[in-house]
Amino acid sequence: MLSGCSAAGNAILQTLPYAYGRNPAVDNARLNPNFRYLRVTVGGRVVLLALGNMDSHPQGPLDVWYSAEREVLRLQNGRLVGAVGLTTEWRNVTLPELPSWSAAARADRGYRWTRTRDVMPGYRFGVKDALSLRVVEAPQRSALQGLDPQRLTWFEERVESGSIAGLSAVFGDSNRAVAVLPPARYAVDFRGSGEAVVYGEQCLAADLCFTWQRWPVQGQSEAAQK
Repeated sequence: MLSGCSAAGNAILQTLPYAYGRNPAVDNARLNPNFRYLRVTVGGRVVLLALGNMDSHPQGPLDVWYSAEREVLRLQNGRLVGAVGLTTEWRNVTLPELPSWSAAARADRGYRWTRTRDVMPGYRFGVKDALSLRVVEAPQRSALQGLDPQRLTWFEERVESGSIAGLSAVFGDSNRAVAVLPPARYAVDFRGSGEAVVYGEQCLAADLCFTWQRWPVQGQSEAAQK
């Protein structure tokens, strides 16, 4: 379960004294170059998460990020596949086999796919989201730091429809179960020979949104940061 911290997770918690903006110098914090970091903004606060481990998966590795407050985010190639420790949690997120970001960027029309997730509280299990992904112009405003948005390729992912599932369907809490989430947004760096999702905007609920960005550490190579 995501709520449990591994030994690696417990170790990296000691590296994050600036989590949740307790220090206004969070963006200038001296970080351990042996770890990779994620800069998250939520509710006007800045959080630094550290990469605890990379779990193997047939569709690509799952990056597991920890905060000092024991929140855990799991990302797979830039997409959220798990979140615990927040007021809304996503568990057992299932993604289909998705095209590469470069293939999605070349598509003539938006790519449609379906995501399945369990949501807490209320244990809404098997919620299905019909999603549409397309390339969009670089936004005029974002939480992106230190990078030129015009040098990145931006994608928007909209929820076209959702299904009622779990106990919400049984007891009639349909409004909360199918509340449409705001669009997600991703910034992908295609420079060089690869592709890397360096920034994202995601909502776990209509009233709980956050941004994340892979955060460079002084003295770390660019390859290590990705």
